[in-house]
Amino acid sequence: MEKKTEERIKALEIALNNEAFERDFYLKHKERTTNPLGKLMFGTIASDESEHYQRILKLHGKLKEEGKWPDTIPLKVKGTEVKSVLQNVIDSVETLPEADKDDMEAVKTAVDFEAKGVKFYEKLRDSVDGPLEKKFYGMLASIEREHLLSLQDTYEYFQDPEGWYRIKEKHHFDGA
Repeated sequence: MEKKTEERIKALEIALNNEAFERDFYLKHKERTTNPLGKLMFGTIASDESEHYQRILKLHGKLKEEGKWPDTIPLKVKGTEVKSVLQNVIDSVETLPEADKDDMEAVKTAVDFEAKGVKFYEKLRDSVDGPLEKKFYGMLASIEREHLLSLQDTYEYFQDPEGWYRIKEKHHFDGA
């Protein structure tokens, strides 16, 4: 097997380990938290990570079998709904319970995971030549970035719900 193919396989194995670890982390915290926002946010991202794992696993199998980046495997993953989670939960309940210390720590840890995921997939995207490969890794980096931004938004909400509302609702004086 070519050295380049072996490197691709190794990169996919790292991605598989990362996706599985993160999925398990999110599922654990979904079960642990009593906060409805935390439950939905962790559950949504766990579902996304599970889907990424399955796609990468199929790709890994094809690459090992064929010795080259496949052009017949569907390289598209479903989009994420994570952007709308925070707003949907807030819109659907009168008041959310305050986040506990464990929720805050879990979200901080998740922000770190997702930031590393963005960098990892961007580095892979930038290091390959094939357009399908670039597109696949770029798409994964984009979804990880959406997770990152949504988790940062959630963390800001957990820290200061009133301040978060002021910023998101953009109340201001217009001088009129």
